[in-house]
Amino acid sequence: MRFLILLEPTATGFSAHVPDLPGCVAADETQEETVQLMREAVEFHLEGMRLHGETILQPTSVSDYVDVDLPVSLPPRVGK
Repeated sequence: MRFLILLEPTATGFSAHVPDLPGCVAADETQEETVQLMREAVEFHLEGMRLHGETILQPTSVSDYVDVDLPVSLPPRVGK
C-alpha cells in the first residue's frame, strides 16, 4: 500500500503525519530520518489495526499544489 505523508519543517527538524491514518505521526532531525520513521510508524499502525480487527482501507489522500498571487503588502516567506 502507498500512503501520502505530509512533512513539515519544525524548529528542531521535521515532523510528518498520514492523513489516511489519524494519529500516525513521526518526527526527527532530518527529512530523510523522518520519512524512515514514518514508514516504520505506518507499518506499526497498520499492524495494530490488524490485531484489533479493524478494517484497513485503501488510502484515498492525494496531493496537489495551487499557485496564488502574493499581495504586495506581504513579503515572501524565506526558506519555502
